[in-house]
Amino acid sequence: MSDQNEMVNKGDRNKIYFLIVVILALLGTNAYLYLKDRHQSQRFVTVNTEKDRLKLEVEKIEAELDKVNALNVTLTDKLQEEQKLARAKIAELKLALQNGKLTQGDLNTAQKEVKELREFVKNYSDEIIRLEKENAYLRTQRDSLKEFAYSATQKAEDLERKNTELKAKVKTGAALKAGNVSIVAYKVKNSGKNIEVTKASSAKKLSISFNIAPNPLALKDYHKIYLRVFDPAGNLIANGENLFEADGEQMQYTSSTSISYNDDNTVYKMDWINPNPFIKGTYSVILYADGFTMGKAAIDLR
Repeated sequence: MSDQNEMVNKGDRNKIYFLIVVILALLGTNAYLYLKDRHQSQRFVTVNTEKDRLKLEVEKIEAELDKVNALNVTLTDKLQEEQKLARAKIAELKLALQNGKLTQGDLNTAQKEVKELREFVKNYSDEIIRLEKENAYLRTQRDSLKEFAYSATQKAEDLERKNTELKAKVKTGAALKAGNVSIVAYKVKNSGKNIEVTKASSAKKLSISFNIAPNPLALKDYHKIYLRVFDPAGNLIANGENLFEADGEQMQYTSSTSISYNDDNTVYKMDWINPNPFIKGTYSVILYADGFTMGKAAIDLR
């Protein structure tokens, strides 16, 4: 009976041991599965976090590229091609990072490409900034040259204007001026003899005498003298085809002659025969030389 009880107790103990082993195995399996699941969750979170970080990094790189291009620098063919490649790589990375299933290998590749892209954009940015500084320097030089050219042009125009004014002053100063202008009316006899008269009815011609005021600027040479005669009514007696310029205007003249000026106080005479009968009143004459008024005089005929 005792042996039988011992066999029963031994069998129970074996069952207990087996159950303990099974329970421990289950506990081990559950612990393994828990740790494995926890590791997978952590790995999934890490992958997603890195993917989001890379997305943000790509967006920052693209924004930096846009910022650099906003400088509006004229790009060389090489820089244009490099920018085109960078844009293509950014689009490729964006598309890859939108993929919901990325392996660690995919992430590693993306990390490497983002790093290379970041380095490229930095170098690209440095080159653009260098070009912008170079262009700014060239613009400054251009503006400086334009200002210098404008200043030189202004000075040249000022000099030209002053030179023109000086020439005008010299021309004005060099013009002959008549002094002691006087007029005598004459009757011309058949013999050709001139007899001084004061009556309009007997007068046939006017004789204007004058000398030239001393002028060191005046050219010692022949000078054309123009005469304008006005009747008592103020009408110019002139041929419509006789034109000259004086005092900035084109005028008609009554008669003209040439004199030789030597600055020697010579007395000059200029005769004018009236083609029409003289009338009572005051006849006035104006002399012109070298484009300016030379002198004036008048005579009263009874």
